[in-house]
Amino acid sequence: MAYTLDQFLSDCHAAIASDKGPGGREKVRQNLEKLLKNEDFVKTHCDALDYGVHELYRDKELDFIVLSHVYEEGRQSPPHDHGHSWAVYGQARFHTDMTVWERKDDGTQDGFADIKIARRFRLDPAMAGTFEPGVIHQINFPKGARFVRVTGTDLNTIETHRFDADQKKMFTNKGMSAGAAAQGAMRSAS
Repeated sequence: MAYTLDQFLSDCHAAIASDKGPGGREKVRQNLEKLLKNEDFVKTHCDALDYGVHELYRDKELDFIVLSHVYEEGRQSPPHDHGHSWAVYGQARFHTDMTVWERKDDGTQDGFADIKIARRFRLDPAMAGTFEPGVIHQINFPKGARFVRVTGTDLNTIETHRFDADQKKMFTNKGMSAGAAAQGAMRSAS
């Protein structure tokens, strides 16, 4: 029998309740990979939805959120973080190329960030990757891509950052997630 969204949500709640650290998030990542192997889930919660970002679930006790991202056009985000939150990205359709960045500076100069690429990897369908709090990353996906993202909180309510590697600048987003800011930047770039 296929692993369902309800099972996934229950397992995520149990994993995060028992371990609010990397161990719990690793279980979320593993469970998201199981969920994305359920073709009925992908068809219903990714393929059949209108373009945009759709909230599938918000845990009232633990504050994690499950979102379905459905895109018509391909996009590349600027490097960004999710502030004090974490995120698990799981690929449903096509692929997403992930770039992880690291800071070369000590972070003490306001608005300045000297970042360099630390690693790159690709998420193919039914693969998931975790980004711990504060990890700078960038996503790049083709036309028609679909992915599911689980975040530790509502990123639109916390301070996050986006980065310009060429200009060595960091921008603070207060009350709007780097993901939302990145989507705005992606829209303006396309």
